[in-house]
Amino acid sequence: MSYRALILAAGLGLRMRPLTDHVPKPLLPVGGKPLVFWQIESLVRAGFLDITINTSVHHAQWINAVGDGSQFGAHISLVNEGDEPAESLGGICRMLAGHGAGVGADIDAAVDAAVATTRQPFLVASGDVFTDFDYATLMPALERISSGAADAHFVLADNPPFHPTGDFAIRDGRATREGDRLNFSGITCWHPKLFSDVPVGIHARLFPWADAIVADNRVTAEHFRGIWENVGTVEQLTSLDQRLSAKM
Repeated sequence: MSYRALILAAGLGLRMRPLTDHVPKPLLPVGGKPLVFWQIESLVRAGFLDITINTSVHHAQWINAVGDGSQFGAHISLVNEGDEPAESLGGICRMLAGHGAGVGADIDAAVDAAVATTRQPFLVASGDVFTDFDYATLMPALERISSGAADAHFVLADNPPFHPTGDFAIRDGRATREGDRLNFSGITCWHPKLFSDVPVGIHARLFPWADAIVADNRVTAEHFRGIWENVGTVEQLTSLDQRLSAKM
């Protein structure tokens, strides 16, 4: 079965100014290509050929960079949030509502709240993360969600230096706030029914909204021990670029 992937890429990247004054953070070059290209290529290799990306400022650069996705062997839709990004929860809802709208689409904030146009679960990844995670390994989690055995799935990573306390622990294969917590990686799977009552025009993050789903023991989780880096500063971008370039 083929599943959809959403890439969150509408953030303003304020900590990476002045670079992001002119280029969206996920389109900044690292290792010889835009940061988000590493994510797109990994998703396509894993069989996720239907991809939606949300954007905000500098939307025209996204059109020029990814087009309709044919250069990656995929179909890519772009959903433009305008100058004020809707955050992670709002971004997911807008992408669900605008799925299939095509390159350069603008989604009206007053779109009907019934955004779950499909019953199939979907994957969400962050556009400003670099990782060697194999997205194909999420197929069983997506199938569990499709069968009703869970409502969502979180990939957790080792805690980075800037966030030593972590976000979620894993107990009996489920995500919980209690115990030795790991870092929320931004790689998740969801059933669209969870978002059916969320207004498309909302500006809000996934948490604390999703905490109720975790508390209901409806979120499975896994610990990924490979490479995962949240590229949030110019220094992190430069370091990653140097390491990737040295390997090429």
